[in-house]
Amino acid sequence: MTKRNIRRLRRLGVALLGLASFVCYLILNPDSYQAVIEGADFDALWGSVTPEALPELKTEQTEADSLLARDVLENLAVQEKDNSEKYYRKLFYDDWGMTASGCNTREAILLRDLKDTTLKGCKVQTGILEDPYTGKMIQFQRGQDTSSEVQIDHVVALSNAWSTGAFALDKDTRYAISQDPLNLLAVDGPANQQKSDKDASDWLPSNEAFQCQYVARQISVKYKYKLWVTPREKLKMQEVLTNCPEETTVGLEKP
Repeated sequence: MTKRNIRRLRRLGVALLGLASFVCYLILNPDSYQAVIEGADFDALWGSVTPEALPELKTEQTEADSLLARDVLENLAVQEKDNSEKYYRKLFYDDWGMTASGCNTREAILLRDLKDTTLKGCKVQTGILEDPYTGKMIQFQRGQDTSSEVQIDHVVALSNAWSTGAFALDKDTRYAISQDPLNLLAVDGPANQQKSDKDASDWLPSNEAFQCQYVARQISVKYKYKLWVTPREKLKMQEVLTNCPEETTVGLEKP
């Protein structure tokens, strides 16, 4: 073995010994691991995704004879909820899907709905949400104790979708309902928790200026996926739309 090869082996051995020592130090001092993570330059390691680099989330257009929410509502089937089949969230999805850019749907919705965002990799770190449900401005800050202040709401709650027809749909279509930008909004966390799985007859946004748009979006989702409304739900939707008879649907187009 040449002297050059011997020197190379020595340098490799020293490097491996140093790495092993570092790993042992982190194991014995777990608090130091967080410091290493927080000090890492992830943008340099993984690259930074800018808002411009992420494609705008597109809602697939669905054909309808009319674009008026009140007309589309009349085309929805009306019947009571069917709770004969047990609902589980995993019947729709296990986790957020990935967009074409390689970022998950949740981050893409945050990027779509928040203003003045900053990102690290795919993850939105900060931003400002003009919350459609309450009308208040929310300063979003990613963190264990702060991220839940802004949540991603399924406008037609998945359990509601399940009991109004989705139980009869195939798995791929149910997954589509859970990931469709048409059915997703970044909103105030407490308001989202208050809404839970209620339909329009039991819950409307406290921001009255958004109620027409909210109902129109629910009608659009239900039309697109051939879900029905309950009699009480339809009456409440009609009541809301009397204040905005020209409110249009979302994601629908005339054939």
